[in-house]
Amino acid sequence: MRKKLIILMILALTMANLIGCQLDQEDLGQEKDEELIEEKKYSPETGGEIILPLTNFSTLNPLMTENSSYYFFSKLIFEGLFEFDQDLDLENKLAESYEIKDDGRTIDIKLNGDVRWHDGEKLRAEDVKFTIDAIKYASSNSLYTAMFENSVGSYRPSNMRRIVDVVVVDQENISIKFDTSFSNNLEVLTFPIIPSHVFGGSGTSAYRRALEIEDYLPIGTGPFKFQDYEKMKEITLLANEDFRGSRAHIDKVIGRVFESEEDIVQAFETREVNVATTIGVDWEKYTQEDSIRSIDFISSNYEFLGFNFSKDIFTGESGREIRKAITYAIDRQGIIEKVYLGHGTKVDLPIHPDSWLRSEEADQYGYNLDRAKNTLKLLELEDTNEDGILELNGKDISLKLLTNTFNPLREKTASLIKDDLERIGIKVEIYPEISEEKTEYSKEEIESQWAQVNADIQNGKYDIVLSGWQLSPIPDLSFAFHSAQIRNGMNFINYSNEEMDLAIEDSLLSGSRDGKKDSYKSLQALILEELPYTSLLFKNKSLLLDSKIMGEIQPSFFNPYGGIENAYIPKEFQ
Repeated sequence: MRKKLIILMILALTMANLIGCQLDQEDLGQEKDEELIEEKKYSPETGGEIILPLTNFSTLNPLMTENSSYYFFSKLIFEGLFEFDQDLDLENKLAESYEIKDDGRTIDIKLNGDVRWHDGEKLRAEDVKFTIDAIKYASSNSLYTAMFENSVGSYRPSNMRRIVDVVVVDQENISIKFDTSFSNNLEVLTFPIIPSHVFGGSGTSAYRRALEIEDYLPIGTGPFKFQDYEKMKEITLLANEDFRGSRAHIDKVIGRVFESEEDIVQAFETREVNVATTIGVDWEKYTQEDSIRSIDFISSNYEFLGFNFSKDIFTGESGREIRKAITYAIDRQGIIEKVYLGHGTKVDLPIHPDSWLRSEEADQYGYNLDRAKNTLKLLELEDTNEDGILELNGKDISLKLLTNTFNPLREKTASLIKDDLERIGIKVEIYPEISEEKTEYSKEEIESQWAQVNADIQNGKYDIVLSGWQLSPIPDLSFAFHSAQIRNGMNFINYSNEEMDLAIEDSLLSGSRDGKKDSYKSLQALILEELPYTSLLFKNKSLLLDSKIMGEIQPSFFNPYGGIENAYIPKEFQ
């Protein structure tokens, strides 16, 4: 019974994290101010404004937005109880302290007593309870479910349903109770807290007002507060004079709306905006300009090679050794340099390189052709007809590599993998084939091919597949490795291993932070031994800033504007 319950729970958790675990087909002036290039030391000063980019969004409501650019922007206005730090662990925001009890079933939280809403009211424990109740109401009410399931952030419906009770102890203390031990209990509590007094306290009508899409008035506790919004054009924020600790140095932040990411990059080049996140892999031209500051970070976009376990060649002990040989044979750093122009980070696991959960033994498979060949030799695979291709059961080893070849990064990566594997005697056929005469494809052609590739993946029409995921900051690898995910198609490689299932379950049910760390260490060791996938890399990105914006800014994939409240503009550039 417990096993069945755990599998059902994992299924629910996986669907909750689809936002971060879907196959990814991504990758599709003013004159230079000579003063900016002078080596001169500045001190933080108050004043000035910066313009940040947004793409079209439908609501200012942080709980309901489906737009990631506004979600990140809204972090300047709203705060959660906790936020991810640079190690993807949790740091206190509105919470002053916490205690995990009952093996992870209960979290007692003391709120920061110095926090006030932008309208002057004090943050209270009732605000936290109201926010949780409103989110749970949205996840269960058909009026909001469709949009809520596509909203951005940690407050996925099944995650929130794990919270079974919220007890207000007093104005600054609250107790949050979960249905069972849950290793991601703190990670779930990163949703933005909203003020209950603005929406009428509690009850269905208050929840509906809190979930309003049109004419939503953003009132938060963050370093900047809402001033004005011109629909589909721009939103204006002012520094929060009453922000606890210290006021932001910059007076005004403007969010300007553009049609696409490409338009945003062009707007940055002409200084219509002061900040932009790179798209693609070629941003060296920006780093060579003294008027631009570039801060690199590792994105959440993970690339992998998956093995089809419906094929006999990858099953059993011999199949595992073949997977290891393939992993040793692929020059992943070469792929990063040749395809991604150096803007990638080699990994052996689908765990973010910055994560506090990443094991010290995470890197085991360096590029080693000799070891790859010796591994295959121990399996007594030979090239009897001396055609350069090894044979298994009297037939050449020939693998069909499936990927969306209209994506130039994937097509080039597949070509390099083909060359690498043929060096160890494994023939590779890349599918779908592309015409050497055609180098550009329409949006419709790209989308059509991507749909066909996904259909072929689900139907098992491949031996190995080159693809990627956009991984969530909330760790949960059950979607890729647990056998319960085969039926719904998330575990599309059809990998099934009882020991892996138990390791996944332990990683989800560890109640304490130390227990979570230990369970992930064991899980990673098993993944490295089993290698259901060959991990290739995480793509890197860069935050581009007008160099007049100074101070310590720490962009990340979960918050590209991290630290913007500490940025400043010297008077001479304001």
